[in-house]
Amino acid sequence: MSSGRRVALVTGANKGVGFAIARDLCRRFSGDVVLTARDESRGQAAVQQLQAEGLSPRFHQLDITDLQSIRTLRDFLKKEYGGLDVLINNAGIAFKTWDTTPFHVQAEVTMKTNFYGTRDVCAELLPLMKPQGRVVNVSSMESLRALRTCSPELQQKFRSETITEEELVGLMNKFVEDTKNGVHKKEGWPNTAYGVTKIGVTVLSRIQARKLNEQRKADKILLNACCPGWVRTDMAGPTAPKSPEEGAETPMYLALLPLDAEGPHGQFVMEKKVEPW
Repeated sequence: MSSGRRVALVTGANKGVGFAIARDLCRRFSGDVVLTARDESRGQAAVQQLQAEGLSPRFHQLDITDLQSIRTLRDFLKKEYGGLDVLINNAGIAFKTWDTTPFHVQAEVTMKTNFYGTRDVCAELLPLMKPQGRVVNVSSMESLRALRTCSPELQQKFRSETITEEELVGLMNKFVEDTKNGVHKKEGWPNTAYGVTKIGVTVLSRIQARKLNEQRKADKILLNACCPGWVRTDMAGPTAPKSPEEGAETPMYLALLPLDAEGPHGQFVMEKKVEPW
């Protein structure tokens, strides 16, 4: 039985930027906050840390690479809340620059989580979004950097206003295949698996926003991709200039856009400003 309460959900929220977002939502969002993590014990530890600060998030296990895990979460949200008000797709991975894992393996593993995992979460949870809902797909400035080092042909495809989700999936698959065949540079791809997966996330966000306009315009759901900035996390390392709390600022700005806001929508946002794609 749904409670009718508002609910916000953050993926990959047991540490780093995701944890900072969950904490800020607990303080500022009028409703329940669901902190998710792949590892149940780490997720519960994160919840306990926030409870010690006087906050009261809920925990739900979520592995974005596991469709059954996503669907279990979907069913929980339906039953408990009858839908979802705020979705922040923060979960993601990156190999360290010095990692010796073969590049094609890095490409496949990173793509599976960052692009396909995010896409699967959206496929299951976007239909649950309530009117005036907010969706934030955490991308990266690396998506913009990687885009600029793609071949002109690839840049044109990724910037297209009419690219379909199927075409985007085809391009992401092609990148992984090209890395396996050792021809990704020849085929016009940049030498960054993380960057290409985040191109995927940014372009997917543009496509999803377009679909929402076509199918649910009256619902005034706003969906955007964003870059938190270079943040001191396990992923980005200890020398990054931003704290996780500072990294949470742009995702939080998009998550808490006023209910009567007309935009941004379908944009790539950095430092709370729309960046040209």
